[in-house]
Amino acid sequence: MKVVKRSDEYTIFERRDGRHAVRNAQRQWVNGDEKTAILSAQGLIKAPPVKAPEPEPAAEEEQVAEAPESEAPAEEAAAEDSGDEKDA
Repeated sequence: MKVVKRSDEYTIFERRDGRHAVRNAQRQWVNGDEKTAILSAQGLIKAPPVKAPEPEPAAEEEQVAEAPESEAPAEEAAAEDSGDEKDA
């Protein structure tokens, strides 16, 4: 690994595969959001945009699923009534 930047707080390395590694002053590897923030501040990476949370479709699906089930017996009853008239 090649040292890209060194400071009192952390050292940034570039790995052979082109990715970066960050080590703090206590010589522990930094990962996750902290690593992303450090690399973004140095301009070495561009963080992906944060996606807005999607509204919960589960509640809407339950309401939609209940409506056709309650209408289905009425449609079957109507079909049976019309079927009886055709037979007669």
